[in-house]
Amino acid sequence: MSQIEKPSFDVLMPALPRRQALAWLGGLALGSQMAMPAWAQGAVKRGGVLRIASLHNPSSMDPATGGAGTDHSYLWTVYDTLVEWDYDTLRTRPGMADFRFTDPKTLVLDIKPGITFHDGTACDAAAVKFNLDRNRQDARSNLKADLGSIDAVDVTGPQQVTLKLKAPDVALPAVLSDRAGMMVSPKAVQALGNEHDRKPVGAGPWKFVSWADNQKVVVTRNDKYWRAGQPNLDGIEFSVITDQATALRSVVAGQNDFVYALSARYKPLIERAKELTFITAPTLYVIQLYFNWSRGPLANAKVRQAINFALDRKAFIAAGMGGLGEAAGMQLPSTHWAYDKAVAELYPHDLERARKLMAEAGLGNNVEITFGGYNDQDNVRRNEIVMEQLGKIGIRCKFTTGTIPEISGQFFGNEKKFDALLSAWTGRPDPSMTYALMYAKDAYYNAGRAEVSPEVSALLVESRQKSSVEERRAVFSKLQRLIMEGAYSAPLGFQFEVAAAGPKIKGFKPNLLGKPKFTDISQA
Repeated sequence: MSQIEKPSFDVLMPALPRRQALAWLGGLALGSQMAMPAWAQGAVKRGGVLRIASLHNPSSMDPATGGAGTDHSYLWTVYDTLVEWDYDTLRTRPGMADFRFTDPKTLVLDIKPGITFHDGTACDAAAVKFNLDRNRQDARSNLKADLGSIDAVDVTGPQQVTLKLKAPDVALPAVLSDRAGMMVSPKAVQALGNEHDRKPVGAGPWKFVSWADNQKVVVTRNDKYWRAGQPNLDGIEFSVITDQATALRSVVAGQNDFVYALSARYKPLIERAKELTFITAPTLYVIQLYFNWSRGPLANAKVRQAINFALDRKAFIAAGMGGLGEAAGMQLPSTHWAYDKAVAELYPHDLERARKLMAEAGLGNNVEITFGGYNDQDNVRRNEIVMEQLGKIGIRCKFTTGTIPEISGQFFGNEKKFDALLSAWTGRPDPSMTYALMYAKDAYYNAGRAEVSPEVSALLVESRQKSSVEERRAVFSKLQRLIMEGAYSAPLGFQFEVAAAGPKIKGFKPNLLGKPKFTDISQA
């Protein structure tokens, strides 16, 4: 058996002392391998179909309209992004376009020549403008908050787009490495309308073939892919298997080749399976309680603060995450460059203080809060842990469970069905994206679509205007303190990637977002 650690986890941005960076990894007790294991090396073999056991059905195959963080590994097969990021550090680098700031409020994108969409149309400046304008302005787009700094998108050459900004935005290249930078075919969107959600046309390494809801997603090689020699695989078949034990058994039995995002409790089973490789790495993935602070008991800040004090995060990780994780007191882990220890320690486990806050809230002795939760085994257990912990301070949790797309859509979408949601934030390349998407007014992951405060709104803008790391760190410290003092969410624990690869898999590289890309994989 072999385990894969990051060859280097020295930095997110900027460099951290290696001892501090490895402190988080230390919780994995993995040893000190620093080279890629033999199973990931060797000559690249082209061809073959990768069979993946995926735990989640996509919410949409259109990057602008989807809402689940678990969509990304599907989307990256069909779409490339204007900007990319380094797997180990999340530092940005050119993707479909080279990028440069000509002044603090002007970002120029030079689109690489010869890129075509799967329908044969050109990915040129006009197509990029179409995408960015659609992502900023379309009524169905969930990306408006990401691109709020853009004032205008101008075509300044056949392969050049110039973005005029309302204010300096140093995070914009990172934004364009995520959903907002995934380029869809304008022709396909105009022809298909809302059907593009299920019939995507991009310019990525594979082309969409089919999607049978909650069963299978199939993609096939894009023979006209703009990167020579890629992809290695002829195709990928995602089998949607929401039960983790069943998904893992399918890889043990050889029915599938790979499964990712497993619970830590499956680590011993993977290690005992002689034909499997156990893969783990740190991620930004944080399990948390999302609050709709514009309604019900959670409109009361004292109730939200009481919940944060009542949660025993170490016990939650032990019982609900297989003991593999880092307690979360904010939305960034301790090794992140914008982490603030003082903020992360605002809410030690303190039932007495929590009960006092509940009394001060004046809502009586038996407060009911409605929760959305997911119906897989691990999340049902986590729901039970939260119910038990909050019950100790007089909060009765009423959980409604279902699939991730179903429950997340009911909470974040137009229904606004619950007061709170036990889910996860899957991370973004830049922390300004994380905070804007959760706490900006009208952002998709702000369920109440309410402004936290004018000061928070101003800091969200400022976090993307400052150019130096120290200046940005200072802004984030203020921003994070206001968010956590107001208890607008309740982070619980950071999760580590746990994946299992069958004997045919070569070249897989985990990344800090914990959302696998498959372009490096080949078959033995």
